[in-house]
Amino acid sequence: MARHLEVGARGEDIAARYLASSGLVVLARNWRCELGELDVICGDDGRLVVCEVKTRTGTHYGGPAEAVTDDKARRVRALARRWRLDNGIGPVEIRFDIVSVLLPRDDEPTVRHLRGVF
Repeated sequence: MARHLEVGARGEDIAARYLASSGLVVLARNWRCELGELDVICGDDGRLVVCEVKTRTGTHYGGPAEAVTDDKARRVRALARRWRLDNGIGPVEIRFDIVSVLLPRDDEPTVRHLRGVF
């Protein structure tokens, strides 16, 4: 597996554990369709929480969350609607979060959970 894919997979594992430990119920991970992929989908008191996970090993090119562009946010919103319909879930409140994971080479991972950011 390419290094960037390994970093991304590790970050998603860390993010899913973090979200579960924060009281969210992880409903799906890495859900895919022809439109793209959702990283982590959670339930939280009757609402869906769709989390885009961004992982980096450093901040030379900015923080992980800065990689979520307006285009990416639009795609995630469309994918969330598709996931909801494909899973037979009626209208429900959906919150869109970013989970930023920083994996420095010689230090512990840092997780930052940005709620309702797009």
